Amino acid sequence: MLRTVRAVAGHWTAALPVLAVVLLALSWGRSLPGPAVALVACFLAGAVLAAVHHAEVVAHRVGEPFGSLVLAVAVTVIEVALILTLMTDGGGKSASLARDTVFAAVMITCNGIVGLCLLVGALRRRVAVFNPEGTGAAFATVATLAGLSLVLPTFTTSKPGPEFAPAQLIFAALAAVVLYGLFVTTQTVRHRDYFLPVTASGTVIDEDDHADPPTRRTALTSLGMLALALVGVVGLAKAVSPTIEAGVAAAGLPSAVVGVVIALLVLLPETIAAVRAATRDRVQTSLNLGLGSAMASIGLTIPAVAAASIWLSGPLVLGLGATHMVLLALTVVVGTLTVIPGRATPLQGGVHLALLAAYLVLAVSP
Repeated sequence: MLRTVRAVAGHWTAALPVLAVVLLALSWGRSLPGPAVALVACFLAGAVLAAVHHAEVVAHRVGEPFGSLVLAVAVTVIEVALILTLMTDGGGKSASLARDTVFAAVMITCNGIVGLCLLVGALRRRVAVFNPEGTGAAFATVATLAGLSLVLPTFTTSKPGPEFAPAQLIFAALAAVVLYGLFVTTQTVRHRDYFLPVTASGTVIDEDDHADPPTRRTALTSLGMLALALVGVVGLAKAVSPTIEAGVAAAGLPSAVVGVVIALLVLLPETIAAVRAATRDRVQTSLNLGLGSAMASIGLTIPAVAAASIWLSGPLVLGLGATHMVLLALTVVVGTLTVIPGRATPLQGGVHLALLAAYLVLAVSP
């Protein structure tokens, strides 16, 4: 019976990414009626679950922190491609699309994913334990990238508006690439032990003792299926975005809410994978996923849009407004105080979730 269940699970996780991409090809660029939108939404949810499954297979094969890095980078690369596609379409909304998407990713990951995982881990073991050296390095990099890319443009004077001058944009792009590259080297080569899960006593867990790792062939197959599933997730999220946009407009909500909804959909695979890691007392893995996603979002999006600005017409608005800068500052302060001890209670998780709730409320009611 158990073998039968596993076989069925293996079939649907392999079939759904392919079907999602086929449905994406059939629905791309078309106005969808209500029943078609419902079908797309069902396949979107299935693709999210399939992506989580294949990401965990790859992570089990390569081990931590490489597994978290694979999922974070894969999601972000496809997300960046989606941003560039939407920016190429033009329109007034595309000027601030990169900024809104990156900031939404930072708030959702640093407060939503991190807060939820700390809460789950702390409720299971009274205290969620993680490695402050690795987590602190990741959070410091996220804070620096966010400040250089999203805060400084508001205060520069070389160009009117919250925009970078060309030389400033080149600097921000290079800084993002260099810092992200340094972090990946630190995480995977020089100080890999800083990013491994730890026990309640602080002992590093350097292996997964739940089951034997999958074979190389199985891991490579899952890697391909993961890429297909993520293409389906991001593409189908874009396919349903006109319906979401129409619903948001009908409800009289700001257009920025559409970006928040799309960001939540795109980040679903990482969120589910992070929470599942927290339930297995791998809180450090959860934090690697959350902070790694935020870092990859900035470190890959800013250089990509900087390069795209060469041929794209129109302004590139990167600077945050006053309200969002306050939320970012609170996130940095609270995150620093959370990371320093290396241990968190449910209170810390609740505080981060409160910041995410504040961001969502202000997105609906600025």
